[in-house]
Amino acid sequence: MALGVIVFLVLLFVVLRSWQIQEYAIAPGNATPVGPLVKIQGLSTDAHPDKIMLTDVYVEQLSAYGWLESHFQKHIQVVPAAALVDPGVPIEQLAAQGYLEMQDAKNAAEVSALHTLGWTIPTTSTGAVITEVVSLTPASKAKLNVADEIVGVNGKSTTSSCGLIKAVSHLAPGTLIRLSVNRAHISSSGNITYAKNTSTLLLHSAAVSGVEDAGCPGDTSPARSWLGIGVEDGYSYALPGTITINTQDIGGPSAGLAMTLSLINQLSAGSLTGHHVIAATGTISTTGQVGDVGGVAEKTIAVEDAGATVFIVPSVEVATAKSASNGHLRIIGVNTLSQALSALQKLGGSIPKPLTKPN
Repeated sequence: MALGVIVFLVLLFVVLRSWQIQEYAIAPGNATPVGPLVKIQGLSTDAHPDKIMLTDVYVEQLSAYGWLESHFQKHIQVVPAAALVDPGVPIEQLAAQGYLEMQDAKNAAEVSALHTLGWTIPTTSTGAVITEVVSLTPASKAKLNVADEIVGVNGKSTTSSCGLIKAVSHLAPGTLIRLSVNRAHISSSGNITYAKNTSTLLLHSAAVSGVEDAGCPGDTSPARSWLGIGVEDGYSYALPGTITINTQDIGGPSAGLAMTLSLINQLSAGSLTGHHVIAATGTISTTGQVGDVGGVAEKTIAVEDAGATVFIVPSVEVATAKSASNGHLRIIGVNTLSQALSALQKLGGSIPKPLTKPN
């Protein structure tokens, strides 16, 4: 009898461990110093001993056993798969979306840091970059992927997301469309590269369900057709030097602020942090706006474990960070990069002075 119970429990355990469910755990990840990840060529740098850390979270699909176990663990947030992607978008695209967001964050960090130090960065619009592909749509059937960049429609160049939308949305459903696409390759560690040659894809537009406008300025007439993708504007930036940030296996946009602060620190004289151990989370725009991010409670645990004494977060996340903190972490809320720099100066940090004279 006892042996039978043991066998049953073992089998139940095996089944629960192997049964993957559509729930994901968000757990504290790592707080990683940004400085060692950065390589800068063509610009003068100062190897400060300052520590500015980015922080991430672990996102992992749960088994039935993991779901049960998570309810007895601290600092674990459980969310359904549907909360992590838009309706109709397969959860399998989540990793690629995160790596694209990180690539965008690195670009924005480089531009905003250099802007802060006095550079004007020439910017070129390059196309419409795919951010998601809805299942069972013309785009999914044509095997378009996250990070692919559409640069032409029916022989005419397309340099923005609205350019693509305007070229497609008012066509009759079922129209044959020829897309010019720069195909992206995302490595297993998250590095995004593009094919040297532009590909041509043929697909038919699909009817838009319901009535909605195209969502672009100056175009208020209802959309008729779509391809089944989400898009963002693609840009190319002419930087005064070469900046490489190694974010292997890290996705999402939330390291933007931390990377920006670290770049400013390395490209300028003096200690930006006043020699405090700093962690930061928040998206960054090329104009220095700081945006909200998720998982701040879990990130707070990670930065405390890593020895940070100051944690800079988006203003709307201050209460969340404080509720998760052990009380020994100084938490500062900001909405802009300039506010973050001012906060650091109040802690004894230097005003940024570029080591290389801006253009």
